Amino acid sequence: MRTTVELPPALFRRAKARAAARGESLKALLTRAVAAEVGQDRDATARRRVRLPLFGDPTGPQVDLAAADLARALAEEDAARVGRRRRRR
Repeated sequence: MRTTVELPPALFRRAKARAAARGESLKALLTRAVAAEVGQDRDATARRRVRLPLFGDPTGPQVDLAAADLARALAEEDAARVGRRRRRR
């Protein structure tokens, strides 16, 4: 079915660019977006958000963790693991 939809110019440009980046037509992008919004997207089960389990006390203080903090912690863990391997030999 054909219809006319008016979009703000900035939104139209972003949608057109997203469709091009995905290698699909604007029509395909809009059809998929509308189908997902009204709950008729049959392929949405593969793209639905996953709820990860939470650990710790949800009422407790929040942890402010930056990417650099995580990278440093992982590097320290790797260094400790390498040190343990060297001592075993």
